[in-house]
Amino acid sequence: MTRQTQQTQQSTAKPLRVVITGASGMIGGGVLDVCLASDEIAQVITLGRSSPRAEHEKLVDVRHSDFTDFSAIEDRLTDVDACFWCLGISSAGMSEADYRRVTVDFTRAGAESMLRASPSLAMCFVSGQGTDGRAMWARAKSDAEQLLLQMPFSSATMFRPGFIEPAKGRPSRVRGYRLLYAALTPFMPLFRNASFAVNPEIITKAMIAAARGGAPKPILEVRDIRKLAGL
Repeated sequence: MTRQTQQTQQSTAKPLRVVITGASGMIGGGVLDVCLASDEIAQVITLGRSSPRAEHEKLVDVRHSDFTDFSAIEDRLTDVDACFWCLGISSAGMSEADYRRVTVDFTRAGAESMLRASPSLAMCFVSGQGTDGRAMWARAKSDAEQLLLQMPFSSATMFRPGFIEPAKGRPSRVRGYRLLYAALTPFMPLFRNASFAVNPEIITKAMIAAARGGAPKPILEVRDIRKLAGL
């Protein structure tokens, strides 16, 4: 399929209803902003414990405190086309049990509820570059990826971004990352076109493409994400 054909099909396809988790964070917040501005998205349901810091006629903010059990809000998740799972935390200073609870257990509970509410859902999961490694966080991310790939979604795509340029107004919550990004600010224009870098717009375009027609393979590294986004 040519890029022009793909763009034509996307422009005439029915806009999507999507769920975004982690919408108050750096990646999820950036994905939310792009979705709200996109004609390809009809409605965005944000699912989280805190406000996504956005207001829009497309936005439905669903607050939920127990991420180990989503059954109480399953009726809010019906007729959804895709989930963009952007919920994640830094592993710095965390025990493996606590990190796995957020990374694996929360993901499993949310995915199971969404499948019950919307059986034809497409799942797009933000993982991380290096997930095949032996580090504690990598093992947990890999387990989350595998459990999603084994579930009966219409499609399941794992996104492994590397360097991510934050969206304007959506800084990282991790102080060390904020300091790093501040130091790299003069070089950001160079990174935007680099093959190892992505930003929320690139990630979101790739997610929308995956939700509509699947992806060439279930696990996407940085270059795969950029290619699926049309770069």
